[in-house]
Amino acid sequence: MARKKAVDFETSLAELQSLVERLESGELSLEDSLGAFEQGIRLTRECQASLAQAEQKVQQLLERDGELEEVPFDADPQA
Repeated sequence: MARKKAVDFETSLAELQSLVERLESGELSLEDSLGAFEQGIRLTRECQASLAQAEQKVQQLLERDGELEEVPFDADPQA
């Protein structure tokens, strides 16, 4: 199920990026722009909720004996 959530997040993010590009193009009518904006807000909220759930999961995984153990994040372990 975690994989499905990741796919949903990636799909929502890609849709959001596409909407932004369409809005920035300036070729949509006012009505279409409002509809795209509304859809963008929904997608943004979905993405934020997915990210919040992922952050909560990471905190649970790092928790040891009831206390949160802070672990430094090294984005590039080869560096």
